Amino acid sequence: MKESDKFSASNVFEGMISIRAVLRARDRGISCRPIERILYDRERAVSKRKELGYLRAVSGQYGFTLEEARPEEIDALTIGSTHGGIIAFCGPRDYPPLTRENIVPGGFYMMLEGIEDPYNFGYALRSAYAAGADGIILTPRNWMTAAGLVCRASAGASELFPMFISEAAEAAAMMRDAGYRVVCADIEQSVSVYDADLHRPVFLAVGGEKRGLTRAMLNAADIVVRLDYGRDFPAALSAASAASILAYEVLRQNRP
Repeated sequence: MKESDKFSASNVFEGMISIRAVLRARDRGISCRPIERILYDRERAVSKRKELGYLRAVSGQYGFTLEEARPEEIDALTIGSTHGGIIAFCGPRDYPPLTRENIVPGGFYMMLEGIEDPYNFGYALRSAYAAGADGIILTPRNWMTAAGLVCRASAGASELFPMFISEAAEAAAMMRDAGYRVVCADIEQSVSVYDADLHRPVFLAVGGEKRGLTRAMLNAADIVVRLDYGRDFPAALSAASAASILAYEVLRQNRP
């Protein structure tokens, strides 16, 4: 049953990497997501004494409780096997609408549109965060209802990113008004990403491997870029792989 339900709404954050990301985002003012309670595997209490000591020390500050649980109870609530015997039940996070005022000057933002798998979505966020993106623009239909799953797949990056909601064409218009170049990843009328100017400020839109970007987003592009392959290969890369390569090309072109 857990596997069949894995794409549904999830408020369970698995493991210390995810839990620390939620707390760090609170400290930085990025998110107000509350942790309501934490369960830990009582059979791992000794091996996890350092982590549990930290959580007890900050529980009053962040307003959550720690509760013992049997290992089978925790396994029944989780999808993966990398939770380390510690999980957190969290409340919702607000995602504000994108406005001109919350776009930082000279930055690098990404929109991930039409990705059909929350794991792929999380992996793409992980690469974007590591590559230095300043924020993520979400379409109104996105995977953040499965926030716990996405957080685990992104190694906490989903919680550490400023995220804003906007329709694609509206986001492109606001970014252009803020001085950003709007770059879309697609094949038609494209140039190689390695020949494109990706110097900041840049707004990069990447679509899912099945549907790609919407026509509205592509019509709003200043430039369309493609990923050239090293051999003849008819298949598309996964959205996470494509987003990673593109984000790191932005990083490469903007090195000091």
